[in-house]
Amino acid sequence: MTIALLFILLVFAIMIGIPIAEALIISTAAASVSIDVPLAVVTQKLVTANDSFPLMAIPLFILAGSIMSNGGVSKRLVDFADACVGWIAGGLGIVANLTGIFFSAISGSSAATSAAVGAIMMPEMEKRGYSKDFSTAIIAASGQTGIIIPPSVTMVVYGVIAGASIGDLFLGGILPGLIMGGTMCVLTYYLSKKQGFTSTQFRGMKNVGQSFVRAISGLIMPVIILGGIYGGIFTPTEAAAVAVLYGLIVGIFIHRELTWKSVGKVLEDTIISSATIMIIMNAAGLFSWLLTNERVPVLMANLFVSLTNQPMVFLILVNILLLGAGMILNPSAAVTILAPILVPVAVKYGINPVFFGVLMVSNLAIGSLTPPVGTGLFVASSISGVPLERVAKASVPYLIVLVADLVILTVFPGIITFLPSFAG
Repeated sequence: MTIALLFILLVFAIMIGIPIAEALIISTAAASVSIDVPLAVVTQKLVTANDSFPLMAIPLFILAGSIMSNGGVSKRLVDFADACVGWIAGGLGIVANLTGIFFSAISGSSAATSAAVGAIMMPEMEKRGYSKDFSTAIIAASGQTGIIIPPSVTMVVYGVIAGASIGDLFLGGILPGLIMGGTMCVLTYYLSKKQGFTSTQFRGMKNVGQSFVRAISGLIMPVIILGGIYGGIFTPTEAAAVAVLYGLIVGIFIHRELTWKSVGKVLEDTIISSATIMIIMNAAGLFSWLLTNERVPVLMANLFVSLTNQPMVFLILVNILLLGAGMILNPSAAVTILAPILVPVAVKYGINPVFFGVLMVSNLAIGSLTPPVGTGLFVASSISGVPLERVAKASVPYLIVLVADLVILTVFPGIITFLPSFAG
């Protein structure tokens, strides 16, 4: 009865437009009071829900991504991608997709990746005659890998909740992120060719080499992060702090495009973004505490096992659930709410928690392209001025391709577990 009340109140609150964090707090507090849990306990659980050192990595990775973006790294990544593939038919669209892959390796966020790519690429695509709807869809899709390719804020959240190695999750996200980014590049080429978009002339391998040298400051950051973690030099949280320091050195002293005045604006944006995520996570942590207290994970595990003894059937059901959750929930909030329920069930089926975490994040990443809460759609729409419904319609081909990629990851788990097992 308590859980029924909890979910009824939550759905009602979201439907009438209450923000997700407040909806979670209100529904959980009301359900807790109904079983005589003192409000003081509810408040205490809300405050301490995410009292965890590894979660410090979240604001630090957000800060590092913002510093690198404002320090000229994103422009150099675009130039490198343009030198590599700009000469192909529809090359500028592919450049946007490739830049999304590169920037994912320094941002940790889908929204940040779409925003960085869109700010640079949108005006250029318009100059080259790309339709606004198509170019906006490319920008929206390009951010999808932001929470899959390391570093990933959402994977940090999952790792803390599930007790999984954040380093293994980061490694596990590399191949899926590259596959998803690569298939989007192929789709962009096909659609561009079909619509007759022209390309620029190839400027030679010398230009590719020069642009690579200029972009190496951004390309090397994930190497520093993963190398440091697996070399035992620092923890994921310390790696995030190192990424911030590295970004400051690159932006201020090497590229000299980051001023101390702009650092203040970067810090302000980071505080706002971090506070938004952490408030949602604290509210979702309170929600998860009540679910655990009422033994919902155990009941769900027993329910799934009674329905089927096939892990693949379970994964198919989870994919459907997560694709639906991605339509209405922020990825970090969805992980905080659903991981405590689903991970014990996955373990009962003998499913690797790292594989399950990367698959879960990949599902939720696709949510950035699905209304009504698709962050990629909102960001791209705000940059181009194209109405949200038109962006969503133009993004459908990318959505189909990404779901196909998800099926491949589900059927072939080795794609996710290969690098973690190799490194281990």
